[in-house]
Formats: sequence, structure tokens, C-alpha cells
Amino acid sequence: MAAAALALVLTGCVAEPEPTATSAAPTASETPTPTPSDAPPPALVPNGTAAENKPFFDYLNNQAITTAGGQPDGPAFINSLRAGGFAVESMELTPDVTTVGVKADSVQFSVHAADACLIGQWGTVGGYTSIIAAPLATGKCFVGQTRPIDF
Repeated sequence: MAAAALALVLTGCVAEPEPTATSAAPTASETPTPTPSDAPPPALVPNGTAAENKPFFDYLNNQAITTAGGQPDGPAFINSLRAGGFAVESMELTPDVTTVGVKADSVQFSVHAADACLIGQWGTVGGYTSIIAAPLATGKCFVGQTRPIDF
């Protein structure tokens, strides 16, 4: 009985034949599909909506992360956004150092676009994320005190 059970289990362990790769070069009438790396990077849409500028916002923030070796601080994001053409007057930044002088686990930064706020967050847990949100009644993107952008 045990031998029959073992034989039944082992029949499911038979190796599948490896698929053979068939590679045909495109003919003169075929055009290769461009890869994402072939696409131009997104660009700033001056006076554009948050939705129009979100791809560029994300692109710049991911560039800041890469440039900082995966350890960016608030100024790294602000400087990247500024260099990309976003107006510093429309930006907000949360402190990236806690009240006891320890590097914060996350930092948030925003750009107030024509119609809404582009909000990004970088943290040691969760990495980078971004959203589009309506501005507050104050016209700001964040509640509470933010860090002065004087650098």
C-alpha cells in the first residue's frame, strides 16, 4: 500500500520538457515594439492639472531616491522638484528630523498644482508613494507646521 502511495506521489514530480526558444527577427514590414526605456521621460505641463503633472512628479521623486542612493531627505526631493521646474512657492515639506533630533521614518512633500495637491511620501518602511488630493480650506496641502524651504 505504501509503495502504491509513493508511486502516485512521484508521478506528479516528472520533469516537464523545457520549452524551446524560438526567436524570429522582425521582417522589414514589422516594427519592434518599443520598450519602456525607449519612451521619453515625462515632462512638466506648465500650469497643468495635478493629474497631468503626476507622472513628472513621480519621475522626479524616483530620480531623487536613486541619486541619493535610496536614502533621500526632504531637501533632496524639494531640490529635484525645483530643478524640474516646479515653483518652490507652491511646495510644502514636513520635517525629516524628529523633535529629539533623530531622522524621521518618513517625509512628506507636496506641490500645489492648478487644481489639487500632488503629495509624495518617502519612508524607510513602504518606500515611495504619491497621491493627488484636494487642498485644505487654508489653501495648503498639509495640516500643521511644515518645514521652511530655505535651502
